[in-house]
Amino acid sequence: MSHRFDPTLLRDYDMRGTVGETLDAADAWALGRSFGTVIARAGGSRIAVGYDGRLSSPMLESALVEGLCASGIDVLRIGLGPTPMLYYAEMVGQVDGAIQITGSHNPGDQNGFKLVQGHAPFFGDAIQQLGAMAAAGDWDEGFGQSQSLTIIDRYVDRLVEGFDGAGWRIGWDAGNGAAGQVVEKLVERLPGEHHLLFTQIDGHFPNHHPDPSHEANLADLRTLVLAKQLDFGVAFDGDGDRIGVIDGQGRVIAGDQLLGLFVPAILENRPGAAIVADVKASQSLFDTIAALGGLPDMWKTGHSHIKSRMKQIGSPLGGEMTGHLFFADDYYGYDDGLYAAVRLIRAARPDRSITDLRGAMPDLANTPELRFPVAEDRKFAVIDEILARLRASGADVNAIDGARVRTADGWWLLRASNTQAALVARAESHDSAGLARLMVQIDAQLYESGIKRPD
Repeated sequence: MSHRFDPTLLRDYDMRGTVGETLDAADAWALGRSFGTVIARAGGSRIAVGYDGRLSSPMLESALVEGLCASGIDVLRIGLGPTPMLYYAEMVGQVDGAIQITGSHNPGDQNGFKLVQGHAPFFGDAIQQLGAMAAAGDWDEGFGQSQSLTIIDRYVDRLVEGFDGAGWRIGWDAGNGAAGQVVEKLVERLPGEHHLLFTQIDGHFPNHHPDPSHEANLADLRTLVLAKQLDFGVAFDGDGDRIGVIDGQGRVIAGDQLLGLFVPAILENRPGAAIVADVKASQSLFDTIAALGGLPDMWKTGHSHIKSRMKQIGSPLGGEMTGHLFFADDYYGYDDGLYAAVRLIRAARPDRSITDLRGAMPDLANTPELRFPVAEDRKFAVIDEILARLRASGADVNAIDGARVRTADGWWLLRASNTQAALVARAESHDSAGLARLMVQIDAQLYESGIKRPD
């Protein structure tokens, strides 16, 4: 037997597709056969499996487990819950790998898989290799067994382990995603006053889309914070590995700003440590890290890339603009929006509330992301062409993940999207006039490469 995955399913960071079009039970079964074979050939015999609250997740979980067992792998089924709960199970459960079935923050008809092997993300070329194994039917045979384990209470206990924060008045928005039940249990263990929104797990997402990186999805949380005069509010994405934050005045704290809130305490305990942030983060974040004596490390966008980079250089803290935060000082180094919320509570003090910390941050002018459709087989080539022209012109360019160009009063970034056939442009400046100039430069570079902004 063999199986061919739709090429769009095999992404850089994970696997993801549209259920009924590019993803079905046969794909989940074949993934189980391929990943199970990888684990077995590396000397492993057991993995953990979890799933989020999407309507298609139980069906995919059943097929995945069947495929894993058919490859001789025993499966620890932890059931419905957020992705970081699965990561926790992989860390403490005496297993050799893990798979979470999740569509993360994407539309409800999409779903996919996040993979872990040996406490490290399984991504990039390794995911492509799974596709090659499936196409060749290169699978081991066996008779693995599955067993169920409830781990949610142990996970919540770990979230609050060593808690030394004060009691605050906090709003929580689970967005009907997989973090809902954990949020309910977590607030019972925390001091303060807590107001909960949409903790019932519902794959229809009836209230708003579970993606806190888009401000429109924080409207209900903002309303709650302002109406109840709360100290701040937190929101989570569909699988609970990302966080969004609203301060007491209803202002959004962006992902890079949020990461910056944790930098002083980290560097106080780990002087000179490297702090990793993705290429989309503001220059003010990297400047702040350096000013505090840390080593700013700009790296590729993507949760798998950031986790791997942190391990590589021994970083205690990392983050992305999208709200993925990674703590490796007294936690495990994976992205956990719920643990990030607990750390945020611990970071607040009577003399430096979350609102005070947000108010001290610089105001920056930003463009929204501009997406330029381009053929899938051309998007990286276009970036290479633009980089060559920028270097020839003497531009101050960082090519770690696309083209990030510094100018007199800001910067702009052009990179190839890992989720669609598109180029993505973003610019940042300290003043709107400078921002306009930056966008003119982006337009010029795209035009020279034969790509024009859509009407």
